[in-house]
Amino acid sequence: MPTTPPPDDVATSDASLALSAWGDRIFKGLLVASALAAPALLVALLWQLLSGAAPAIGAFGFSFITDSIWDPVAEKFGALPLVFGTLLTSFLALLLAVPLSLGVAIYLTEFAPERIRQPIAMVIELLAAIPSVVYGLWGIFVMIPILQSSVYPFLEANFGWLPIFQGPIYGPSVLSASLILTIMVMPFIMSVAREVLLAVPAGQREAATALGATRWEAVTTAIVPYAKSGIVGAIILGLGRALGETMAVTMLIGNRHDIAASLFAPGYSMAAVIANEFAEAGLGTLHASALTYVALILFAVTVLVNAAARLMIWRMNRGAGK
Repeated sequence: MPTTPPPDDVATSDASLALSAWGDRIFKGLLVASALAAPALLVALLWQLLSGAAPAIGAFGFSFITDSIWDPVAEKFGALPLVFGTLLTSFLALLLAVPLSLGVAIYLTEFAPERIRQPIAMVIELLAAIPSVVYGLWGIFVMIPILQSSVYPFLEANFGWLPIFQGPIYGPSVLSASLILTIMVMPFIMSVAREVLLAVPAGQREAATALGATRWEAVTTAIVPYAKSGIVGAIILGLGRALGETMAVTMLIGNRHDIAASLFAPGYSMAAVIANEFAEAGLGTLHASALTYVALILFAVTVLVNAAARLMIWRMNRGAGK
């Protein structure tokens, strides 16, 4: 015959179930709060930037982005050289870093002997952990002397007919900052691209080989196209690092508020001007508001770049699905 549990056991079971239900509710509340914390932080950051930049926005409007004068004494500010320097150094860094990084990632995943794959991958990950100020010091004391003594004279002698390689050779310059950014973003692109290529199913390689493709043809026709969305994500990660980099660029770009045709000339970036001048700008002044306006522009550029990358990846995945 079935037996009924004692009343004490029933009460204990009900209490346990109630306690478990409360625990579930608390855990769910913590998860919801964590999920909402990120957009709330983003909104708070945007609000702080907008409120801090409001005096400069009211004083200069959109002309702040198109003007080139930066005179804190006369309270005249224009951020065009800053925007130009940030975009130019980031573009040059990606132009150099992307083919090198993808080449290393492909070599490590498809062609390198097993005994050297993991050690090189560990070294690449260590490079990504080096602080930017260390890269900046290395650039000042090691890279710039080499560039001034050999690389820049070679470029001027052989490609001086191009405007970008004309003019006096400075140590700190747009090209120096671009090269240090190249070195800094390569570990990020290489690491992510390598992981993406390793995630490609072995069937892709086997199918290409079964159809008579060589190893290189299998890479270019089957493996890289399969992983292209992840590779684009790796490139955008490197671009985000290049756009927001501060210390190394500040130390090597020359910090001159000007737009020059030559890459040998000094330049300026949005992150560099904030790092250099924010401590000197008094709180509540138009100078501080102009620097906050610069930060708002940098924030907008970063968001737009990442949104464009997301849209590109979505379109690529949709096309692959079709």
